[in-house]
Amino acid sequence: MNIENVKPAKEKLDPMVLRVAIILVVGALAPLFDTTMVNVAIHTIAIEMKATISAVQWITTGYVLAMGLTVPISGWATKRFGCKHSYIFSVTIFLAGSVLAMLSWNIQSLISFAVIQGIGTGLLMPTLQTELVQVSGGRNLGRIMSIVSVPALLGPILGPVLGGVIVNSLSWRAIFFVNIPICIIAIPLALWGIPADKHLEKKASLDVMGMLLLSPAFALLIYGIAQVASHGGLSSSTVYVPLIIGMVLMASYVVYALKTKREPALNVRLFKSANFSASNILLILCGIITNGAMLMLPLYYQEVRGASALYAGLWLLPQGIGMLLTRSWAGKVADRNGSRNIVLISLAAIAVGTLPFAFAGVDTSLIFLAAALLIRGAGLGGLLIAIMMSAYIGLPREQVPHASIATRIFQTIGGAFGSAILATVAQQQMTGQAGSDLHALAHSFNVSFWWAIGFTAAAAIPTLFLAAYKKSSLKTASQADRE
Repeated sequence: MNIENVKPAKEKLDPMVLRVAIILVVGALAPLFDTTMVNVAIHTIAIEMKATISAVQWITTGYVLAMGLTVPISGWATKRFGCKHSYIFSVTIFLAGSVLAMLSWNIQSLISFAVIQGIGTGLLMPTLQTELVQVSGGRNLGRIMSIVSVPALLGPILGPVLGGVIVNSLSWRAIFFVNIPICIIAIPLALWGIPADKHLEKKASLDVMGMLLLSPAFALLIYGIAQVASHGGLSSSTVYVPLIIGMVLMASYVVYALKTKREPALNVRLFKSANFSASNILLILCGIITNGAMLMLPLYYQEVRGASALYAGLWLLPQGIGMLLTRSWAGKVADRNGSRNIVLISLAAIAVGTLPFAFAGVDTSLIFLAAALLIRGAGLGGLLIAIMMSAYIGLPREQVPHASIATRIFQTIGGAFGSAILATVAQQQMTGQAGSDLHALAHSFNVSFWWAIGFTAAAAIPTLFLAAYKKSSLKTASQADRE
């Protein structure tokens, strides 16, 4: 199978591909909602477990580090054991971590069990992407990505609202309980509905040396970036030491991967393709644009407008609605005409929707801001779908797991960097300002939103390097199996 630059005629999705996509979405719901709900419960967990906020933050930090360490393993796992078994195993690991987290007895045990969840997520998300691309044969990737992007779109929007309702009415432990029925449903669905893998590499060996370089490099980069906001910049050794070590390890991995005669954990030669490189640069910028603003938006409503966590989440709902309105359209148009124009239109909508927040004050109409969020959401709904689809264009089947690892790494780095840089910008603007001066506080948020607009504009440059479609033909996996 070679995923060519295909411009297919309008066609229905293969029923088997659609079934697999929906099943995979069910399993992805748990980790994508879990992370956003946990953030809402941090204060409550700290009080109940008599722990400091800094200690409780390690729930998220440990989760992200574990995820970073295991993402590079997913490519080998899918080749050696197949996507179906790797997916079921990753959901099972996440289920075990959720059950244990719900039953945790102190902060140390809760952090340890969050690490188990992170391991499951690190294997789950790249495996999901690999399975989708392989089972579809590269056809209709836009529409397929629009289906599987539902959890990624809804998680940041509904997660805080659901988390607030659960913490206020039940207990923080119920946040982890929510994952259990989702995983219990997802596992038998996967056993029933995901086809068995037919291209297993029984002798596929794990690139141990590559893993020893790549996994800690990714984890240290994520950790260092995550510390930027809490330390107000790059000057703290807690920030620059892991970043420097991470970059050295990453550079060492690149040298190793280019020289080794065995198949590396991540094939860096994929980046010789201008389209693949542009797609991954866009994933970093997409993470900044999405996650950075998603951190600042609820804080604006809470700090400047005095909204509760629950009401702040509700005011963000128009953004989620906008995402849902455009994702199906964006997927179909990207399948038909390619990703480039969809990404440019999406970036324009995001910039327009973010602009009112760059001027928002203490009494700006909330209805006007809600309309702006609807437009911003409409842009976000098409952006990630089109970029993810573009990343796989032109790749042979054996390189799909490598592409899934790369896209996951760059998307995660972008998300962490976005949250860190926008929070740091706002904090620096607040320095020396009286805590009661709401106008000065609003201005601090304005500056951070200008940065978000700047990154949105910058994303237009790599977009121009996305590949255009060429006429070709390609069979889906299911079609090939029937012949």
